[in-house]
Amino acid sequence: MERGGAAMKRLAHELRALKKLDATKDELITHLAPASDDNLMHWRAVLQPPPSGVYGGGRFEMEIAVPDTYPIKPPSMRFRTRIFHPNVHWKTGEICLDVLQAQWSPAWTLHSACTAVLALLDGPAPDSPLNVDAANLLRTGDAVAYRSLCQMYTRLHAMA
Repeated sequence: MERGGAAMKRLAHELRALKKLDATKDELITHLAPASDDNLMHWRAVLQPPPSGVYGGGRFEMEIAVPDTYPIKPPSMRFRTRIFHPNVHWKTGEICLDVLQAQWSPAWTLHSACTAVLALLDGPAPDSPLNVDAANLLRTGDAVAYRSLCQMYTRLHAMA
């Protein structure tokens, strides 16, 4: 099979499965599709975290780059919308999440990876930070400041 052929086949399957789902049923992942019709290796996602959380009301765009070795190797995911979170790099949007690195399994799909990112938003891991300022607030027990900054930056960068 040509380079990336298995990945293309898998992504085409995932795309068909997503189209069969009723898009209105997933209120948290409101968009997940290739960025263009002619490239299955580059996707976009839009996440809308639960209204009850610190990112409630926000609309966060993500970029997903799929390697030729997918699904053996994980996709590279990053936030395009700025987000204040210990496991997300403030400038690049890079995400530190074990299932996108060492804990990846070919059983995961792009949709399940987006679901894992949503879970990370509500369950930050301050011991493996990409944003040290956010992590330090949690490590020192200043949950009020952490929540306030998450909400402020969500209003500034993720709300229309």
